[in-house]
Amino acid sequence: MEKGKIIYLNGVTSSGKTSIVEALQERRDVFFYVVANDLFQEMVGEQYLEEDYWKYLSEVIIMMYHTAKLYSDMGKNVLIDSILVERDEIKPHYQQLKDIMKDSPMDIVEVYCPLDICRQRNIERGDRFESQSDEQVQLMSKDISYSLRVDTSVNSPEECADQILKALF
Repeated sequence: MEKGKIIYLNGVTSSGKTSIVEALQERRDVFFYVVANDLFQEMVGEQYLEEDYWKYLSEVIIMMYHTAKLYSDMGKNVLIDSILVERDEIKPHYQQLKDIMKDSPMDIVEVYCPLDICRQRNIERGDRFESQSDEQVQLMSKDISYSLRVDTSVNSPEECADQILKALF
């Protein structure tokens, strides 16, 4: 059985990852299952996240990668809506991702948006704090090997989806 393609959308909060996921899922030419930090974080009780947020988030992130790999092994295309951060609890995060996906067809897409626009989006969303994107960019893994970069400050989610499909399929 041919493995499904894994597309990892990597970017800070409010960069536009989830909007691109939604645009890709609206298409009829390629079907994707989605795994996301937010979805997997919901698997952990609030009391545990309050007790040790990064410990439990780090565990579910690794489980999320194994889930994406399983879907791919079953011939299904997968979108990962996440951010590669290097914190002590998950180091070496990027290397762990590469090890888990070593035999899987994975492309990492940088979802870029200038921080001033992310800050404004955070305010408008109301469920993020203004500087959250700034803090995440400081934690983001370095030297990531990207297959593609999309810029959500100049392209709509649909245009970014088109760029991803054209470049990677």
